[in-house]
Amino acid sequence: MKISVLFGAALALLTGAAQAADYRMSMIVPPSHQWAKSATEMAGRIKDRTEGRVNILLFPSGQLGPEAQILQQMQTGALDFAFLTMGELANRDNDFGILAAPYLVPDIPTAGRLLEGQTTAALDEKLPAFGLKGLGWALSGMRQVVLRDKVGTAAELSGKKIRTLPYAPELALWTGLKAVPTPMPLPAVYDAFATGQIDGMQIDLEGTWNSNYYANAGMILNSDHGMFPMLAAASGRKWAQIAPGDQAIIAEEFAAETAHIVEAYAGLEQEFLAHLQGTGVPVVKVNRAWFGPAIEAYHDQWKAKSPLFEGLLQEAASLTPQD
Repeated sequence: MKISVLFGAALALLTGAAQAADYRMSMIVPPSHQWAKSATEMAGRIKDRTEGRVNILLFPSGQLGPEAQILQQMQTGALDFAFLTMGELANRDNDFGILAAPYLVPDIPTAGRLLEGQTTAALDEKLPAFGLKGLGWALSGMRQVVLRDKVGTAAELSGKKIRTLPYAPELALWTGLKAVPTPMPLPAVYDAFATGQIDGMQIDLEGTWNSNYYANAGMILNSDHGMFPMLAAASGRKWAQIAPGDQAIIAEEFAAETAHIVEAYAGLEQEFLAHLQGTGVPVVKVNRAWFGPAIEAYHDQWKAKSPLFEGLLQEAASLTPQD
């Protein structure tokens, strides 16, 4: 009997059979966010399908640190999985910043198709240099502008402190509008907005509603001026240690869930917009023309920064909301 048990253990090691293990997954968004909800459901399916061999523990709200630290932890193998914004990647490689360009796409479904295209395929090829294994692309809601005071024109944004991520593309947009981009961690935004430390923020409808930012707003510019892409990734170092059969299950579930996130936001956008329109806070629809020449100037600037940007513009132009 002892010989049989020892033989079975040795065979498991030789064949690379997986052992049960806990894995950690980080994201900067709070538990109420769709990314966190999706990650919870996905982790449950992965645990079931791997018969407990892969148990993913979730750490939302930036519990494991800002994304600069998250990326470092993934590179060393100290952290296993993450839903990453483009902030830290774009700060290291301009090509990752182009997906945040203003007025690439008009809506969530079109953005989802763009994230399945040639540009993201090219970005996937760059991920090993960051120590990452790409597992899918998704997004959150389209970008809007929430302000303490009403404005009538884009020129009135001049001098206003607008909360952004510490993210080169966002900083460039608001600098071009002569505003004062003000990077700030998400947990600090509510108090800063309520007390007037910032005059506004670039954010989506989901965050505006779920975090009650509208309670201190004088107006909401329903601009839909950009998508907010997300990369689902694994630590390349830790990925190599996972058994091939479990890798296949994980990859399949991440691909399915990132696609589901895009589909979910297509409906959630309208729900959150309806909620906000019922608050009494003016929700004003604006378009690319409202922002004036700043958008074209931004595109020209990023054509010089990234050799992929011109192709992305062409790829986006080939898509229509009716496709």
